[in-house]
Amino acid sequence: MTETLANADLRALIADVPDHPKPGVVFKDITPLLASPRGYAACVDALVAAAPSGIDAVCGMEARGFLFGAPVALALGAAFVPVRKPGKLPRAVVETSFELEYSSETLAVHADAIAPGARVLIVDDVLATGGTVVATAELVRRLGGELAGVAVVMELAFLQPRALLSRHGVDDVAALLTYED
Repeated sequence: MTETLANADLRALIADVPDHPKPGVVFKDITPLLASPRGYAACVDALVAAAPSGIDAVCGMEARGFLFGAPVALALGAAFVPVRKPGKLPRAVVETSFELEYSSETLAVHADAIAPGARVLIVDDVLATGGTVVATAELVRRLGGELAGVAVVMELAFLQPRALLSRHGVDDVAALLTYED
């Protein structure tokens, strides 16, 4: 187990990039966190600790969700399920489309990626508006999985993602860091 870092230490490893990708937006850059072996390991350990018991599969969304979801799955002894953009998976898929703040997106998983009744944890780097998590939860449910929870590195609470999640029956959410503004 990696030495625990305080939330302030993890927060210091996330760089604010003003006006990216457009004016007025402050992008949360996780590359300094990934560059810190101690910070990255502590972050993965904290996501593992936040996971409910009995997880059979971990879904990570393209692309930054892969960076956290795969090591969390490995630590939990669970399968890792990559949630991809259309056309990226080579076999039969199940897809869902959803609206983002300024566009729409489609996500896909292999049709056999989640066994019926499997307890699934969704892991991502950031919870912003909640649309990607809701879409992933829909895919889990369509494949017969049981959504056991969501764990994210950071939540942009000022965007009120939990309201959308709650409307879609996603209530078990753990965020290591919360940004109120």
